[in-house]
Amino acid sequence: MNTTSSNLVCRQQDAGQGLRAMVWQKLQRFGAAVASATLLAGSLTGCSALTQPIDGIPASRVPQQFFAEPKNDLVPVDISLLTLEPPREYVIGPGDILGVYIEGVLPFNPPSAPPEPPPVNFPDAQSTLPPSIGYPIAVQEDGTLSLPLIEPLDVEGLTLDQIRDAIRDAYTDNDILRTDKARPIVTIIQERTVDVIVVREDGGGGNGLSRQSASSVFLRGGTDRSASGGLVKLKAYQNDILHALVETGGLPGLNAKNEVKILRASTRNREAREEFLAEFRKQRLAAMADPCACPPKLPEDPSILRIPLRLPPGDSPNLSPEDITLKEGDIVYIESRETEVFYTGGLLPGGEFPLPRDYDLDVLGAMAMVGNGVYGQSSQAQRSGGLGGLGGAIATIPPGRLFILRKTGCNGQIAIEVDLAKAINEPSSRPLIKAGDTLVLQYKPEEEILNFGLGTFFTYGIRELISN
Repeated sequence: MNTTSSNLVCRQQDAGQGLRAMVWQKLQRFGAAVASATLLAGSLTGCSALTQPIDGIPASRVPQQFFAEPKNDLVPVDISLLTLEPPREYVIGPGDILGVYIEGVLPFNPPSAPPEPPPVNFPDAQSTLPPSIGYPIAVQEDGTLSLPLIEPLDVEGLTLDQIRDAIRDAYTDNDILRTDKARPIVTIIQERTVDVIVVREDGGGGNGLSRQSASSVFLRGGTDRSASGGLVKLKAYQNDILHALVETGGLPGLNAKNEVKILRASTRNREAREEFLAEFRKQRLAAMADPCACPPKLPEDPSILRIPLRLPPGDSPNLSPEDITLKEGDIVYIESRETEVFYTGGLLPGGEFPLPRDYDLDVLGAMAMVGNGVYGQSSQAQRSGGLGGLGGAIATIPPGRLFILRKTGCNGQIAIEVDLAKAINEPSSRPLIKAGDTLVLQYKPEEEILNFGLGTFFTYGIRELISN
């Protein structure tokens, strides 16, 4: 090799060494900048994983009593259990209005005058009765029927045929009518009714109009979820829970709980409720006197009948005919489920969201409901990135930790920690959401650092390399 060639090789080697030295110096300066920025960012308030830690318990270690009861397997109850079986023949009782025609007596006719034809009564459009014949006579509260020239007849519990026979026997036994002339006609003009009160906090169970009788007075609530209710007149043998619901809009809607409450109007039930509340007030006052005691919760009122509308397969509400029969003044109450909501915070869009009524909602479904996909990031997370937002929108690693803040007794709280990567792959690691839960989405500390490192590299590192 000649002298010129040797000098050229040496110059190329020197240039390569200089380039490597320059790149190494830039990388050292970039690494120092990254390290300094990382230390600085660790003290920033935007890093919630470091500055606002939540002491959570992994979901796999939480006791079973803190989990929500599943409801996916619940099935609707047989609604035929909520209605009474009508008798084969209508049995007369106080409040019924009968049509009675007795030739020569009702109305009275002189012996030489021809008999007057009986009046014909046509029912109203809401009635299912056929046209009736006779003069209207009401059955009294004591169950008697007052007719001309004879003592009042006790007709409570009798059928129309039995009442017809009793009238004929009464007039023939008192020598008022001959046997061949005693042919009374007895029909039903109007059935007796039972007045009950229906209060619904679901707006009446739908948007359609209810199938009400002409004598029912049922007022609907407005669009602000106010309660609707009023007086409903139920016909005899239709005075049951199902007919009360049908007359006021049907089964409870999605805004109502899946149960029906019955408050009896009898004096015995009212006294039982007062005794129950008085006992609870004593327990509450005793707990308030002890600063270390927890205030007791209001237990279930034993005087209120609660009928669930969804049960596990094979279970039955065990209702007797007395349970589903509504009497005068009873109250049917459909309670709102407005308080069955959960809340979100942290990197999730903050808000209040309703829980589904008839199916389960786990943590992944809740995140999707509030607008945050399993792998995607919320708008707040995209704006802030990791470590206080220094990474900006460059951060690509989604937050992987969710906390469920769940209320416990005595104003306590438990924080359930959910690893989202594990929850995606294992359905058993997805706790169900309960009413009152608060979901807080956070980055893990390593996710914060990685997001910041990526953002810093793409914003400072590339600029530094290009500028030098």
